[in-house]
Amino acid sequence: MATAHRDLPTLFLTRCLRLFAYGGLSVILVLYLASAGLSDQRIGVLLTLTLIGDTLISLYLTTAADRIGRRRTLIIGALLMVLGGAAFALTRSPVVLLLAATIGVISPSGNEVGPFLAVEQAALAHVVPDDRRTHVFAWYNLAGYFATAIGSLLCGTIVSALQRRDVSAAGSYRAILFAYAAIGALLAILFVTVSRAVEIGPRPKTLKTLFGLHQSKRIVLFLSGLFSIDAFAGGFVTQTLAAYWFHLRFGSDPATLGRIFFATNLLAGASSLAAVAIARRIGLINTMVFTHIPSNVFLVLVPFMPTQTLAIAMLLLRSCLSQMDVPTRQSYVAAVVAPDERSAAAGISGVARTTGAAISPALAGKLLANASLMGGIFVIAGSLKIVYDLMLYVSFRHVRPPEEVRS
Repeated sequence: MATAHRDLPTLFLTRCLRLFAYGGLSVILVLYLASAGLSDQRIGVLLTLTLIGDTLISLYLTTAADRIGRRRTLIIGALLMVLGGAAFALTRSPVVLLLAATIGVISPSGNEVGPFLAVEQAALAHVVPDDRRTHVFAWYNLAGYFATAIGSLLCGTIVSALQRRDVSAAGSYRAILFAYAAIGALLAILFVTVSRAVEIGPRPKTLKTLFGLHQSKRIVLFLSGLFSIDAFAGGFVTQTLAAYWFHLRFGSDPATLGRIFFATNLLAGASSLAAVAIARRIGLINTMVFTHIPSNVFLVLVPFMPTQTLAIAMLLLRSCLSQMDVPTRQSYVAAVVAPDERSAAAGISGVARTTGAAISPALAGKLLANASLMGGIFVIAGSLKIVYDLMLYVSFRHVRPPEEVRS
């Protein structure tokens, strides 16, 4: 635990710095690309390539991390973050931007991209006792929520202040991109200081692996398939789509929408902490399922509410429970695989979620275009998530993590 105390603050700091940078970048990225003269179509293509590139890089690095070294993988990711930020800041060439978007680590959404999340989770699980793993993951997630919010808020403030001082719009956006690259460089330095305690010893040369997995291939692939269903369902009710539904259904103005989703994010962050105490009493799988099902019932009820106030109430009730499965899910994946498979398991399951979530918004757009069907985004999302919950419970209720077996 002495070594764990040394590494935990560093890994929490890198999480906060990274999400702070992602939150800030998400505010200005599209504005910068538009100011650089890219058409809407080219911006869309670039953002798509950014997500594809980030996913492929993440899959490659996370499945190799336990073999080539977790610290080395994190340093490579940080350097790719420097590359992406610097390239975007220094050029307006569409070709170079497309190349940088594909190879570099750029977050257009403010969410985690690259290999960091999976490898840091594996490192955290390696240096803390099993009975503290979920607790640490809950605080790790909460730190990310707040860092993203602060980064978004501060970025907007800095850009506005620069433009009031007669800095051009493009110049103010480039300042954020240079700051993004600088944070990537700082992350690389911090990752160098992480101790060897986070590393896995050398594997036997005769060990056969698939995407970094050996004994846990079946369970990881099965879990990843289930997680992709959950993420596909969640893609119908992203914050952007839910905000648009409130605008169409009730005429909600931007100020109202801002207050709604500020509250939902605060409640979601708090719910991840509440999951720790519940999981300690009833177990990880039970916490994931029995908090998620009522959350999704509230989600299904949103479009059936006759007033905006009642619809908001359903959404807030849903947020009180919606994130309890996040730290428990992450902790469960780390618990049921071998220590030298944790980076790969977290990476593969993360890519599965990203892929699932990328498909559904296009389908949701078609529903929103029809006034009589637009409430279907909530019904489909909640119903599919309940199906996922039941499948998860039936399949894994007897597969218990080590700390629950001991207790």
